[in-house]
Amino acid sequence: MKAENKANQALLDTIAKIPATGAWQRGVNTYALELVEQAEVPLTLENLRETLLNGAADWGQYSYGGCSLIYDTDIAERLCSPSKLKRKRGGELQPSTRETWLDCQARALWQAEAMIKRALRQAELVAA
Repeated sequence: MKAENKANQALLDTIAKIPATGAWQRGVNTYALELVEQAEVPLTLENLRETLLNGAADWGQYSYGGCSLIYDTDIAERLCSPSKLKRKRGGELQPSTRETWLDCQARALWQAEAMIKRALRQAELVAA
């Protein structure tokens, strides 16, 4: 295992231990784990946003640019409870009148970034 991956592996372990009580939170946790796994350099508070966005300007551009899930059904399955998934016909219906599934994913990715940031801060406090 490379040295930079050891730091990110510790971060992955920390995120994996975060309890998820609902479908949305489980989805956000999954996005956070995927983002850390895709990082090719050790994540720090200084390089976090730039590294995670991988060239995109923001999470909306990241989502709409196809950097994460691209199909409405996949996004709905990741972020919805079984009852909401049924109401939204497996992603055929938009999540609300104000949001598309890609908007929903962008919001979840933003929350995943915040989760990673909290985990990094926690790791820095433990190391200090």
